[in-house]
Formats: sequence, C-alpha cells, structure tokens
Amino acid sequence: MNKPTDTYKLANGVEIPCIGFGTWQTPDGDVAVSSVRCAIEAGYRHIDTAQAYGNEESVGRGIRESGIAREELFITTKLWNPYHSSDLAMSTFDESMKKLGLDYLDLFLIHWPNPIAYRSCWQKANAESWRAMEELYRSGRIRAIGVSNFRQHHIEALLQTATVAPMVNQIRLCPGDTQDEVVSYCRAQNMLLEAYSPLGVGRVFDVSEMQRLAKKYDRSVAQVCIRWSLQRGYLPLPKSVTPSRIQENLRVFDFELTDEDTELIASLTGCAGLERDPDETNF
Repeated sequence: MNKPTDTYKLANGVEIPCIGFGTWQTPDGDVAVSSVRCAIEAGYRHIDTAQAYGNEESVGRGIRESGIAREELFITTKLWNPYHSSDLAMSTFDESMKKLGLDYLDLFLIHWPNPIAYRSCWQKANAESWRAMEELYRSGRIRAIGVSNFRQHHIEALLQTATVAPMVNQIRLCPGDTQDEVVSYCRAQNMLLEAYSPLGVGRVFDVSEMQRLAKKYDRSVAQVCIRWSLQRGYLPLPKSVTPSRIQENLRVFDFELTDEDTELIASLTGCAGLERDPDETNF
C-alpha cells in the first residue's frame, strides 16, 4: 500500500479505502464539519461515524461541503445500543441517513454486541437487528454490513441465524492491545479488522518505546502507530480535529517498519490501556 486511496476488498467484493477518518469524540457542530471537510481535502476518502457519536448531521455537512463526488467516498455509521430490534434498527437507520444526507450507506455496523438493555437476550436482539441490516443490504441501501466490539462467541451466535456473514469487525487495536484471538477468528471468517483508537486515545504518545521508534524513523508517534496498523493488516481509523495532524496521519506510505519493530510495538501490552469487555459494559 502506498497511498490512502489504496483499498482492502471485503468478502462481497466491495472495496474500502485502507485508512479511515475517525470522528469518535469529535464534537457536533463546526468542529466536526471543518475536520471532516479538512480530512477529505487532505485525501481521506473513508469517513467513520456512529449514531452514538451525536455528530452524524455535522459529518454529513462536512461531506457535502468537501465538494467530492459521493461515489468517491466510503461512509460508515453504526447502530446504537437502544435500537437492537428489527423495527428499531430500520427506523433509526432512516434517521441516520437523513442526518448524513445520504441516499445510500457504504457500511453499517452493530456498535456493541451486548448492551445493558438487552443483556438477558442479546443473541435474539442481535439476530433481529441483523435481519433488518440484511434487508437494507439486499435492497441496495447499504453496500456492506458488519459488527463492532464483537468477540468470537458473539459472532458465532449471530452466524446461527445470519444469511449474510459480517464483512467487518471494528475493534480497539493499537500498540500493546492486539486482541490476537479475536483477530485470528475474524480472519478465518474472512472479516476485515478495522482498528479504532489506533493511537490509544493519545496515551501512546507518552510511551518511551514509541518515542524512540518515532525518532528512529524520523516520524511522529502517530505515524508510527498508523504504519504499524497497516503492516498488521488492520484498517486504522485515526481521529484528529487539528488540520496539520489530519494531514500528517496520511503521510505513512513512504516508509516501512522492520519486522522486529512491528513485533516490539505489538508486545507493549497495556501501554495505552486495553479493550473493555463487551459483556460487562454499563451502556
């Protein structure tokens, strides 16, 4: 991969740009609008948001103000936890599309597998949500469907009733948090791994080993993280609202980490925290 528009190919043949622009914790309003517009101007063609982020309307506005043709962009949003039923998934999808101002969506994900409101029946709730997503997918309103924060037992439960297998699992993947068992299982299922919080929500910048590697490669810590993610075969979703950093985070295609350094970064267990257990969330 040597440019941000290079793609991974999903199980159904849909191509997805190899780096996405994350918008988690990006405040709604002018900040979200300007950061999305800046990202697209910088070269991103893949924008990731979610119902839970509360910024879909501003993300949509940033997309429109970029002036880039819709078919050149890959847009993702995610089904939030209160809406895990067929009817609710369908109606809240329509709301997301209105907020985003889109006629179709490139990727729709179930955000969390076991919300507290459905803890006693999460398997049934996910199956119902997925049925609605399959209907939207078959109708052409969504180009690809997948999940987020799912572990193997959640995916196995979903596959008992699914007629379309998930194409993506978006999980926390960053230096020292590699979720090897989940990654291995998803790859065996031909699911692409998207890496959210690839910069460890900023904590990775204080890790001395990462600082040393950044100096070695004459790059920023963020660039080393994103390059590492790509070399691991993940699809990173870096987030920033600062134009210079938005641009910097794409300049990762003209250098390569050694195998030894790639393994070192993976081995820094917990250096930027670890993923939360999706079966023990309180939301």
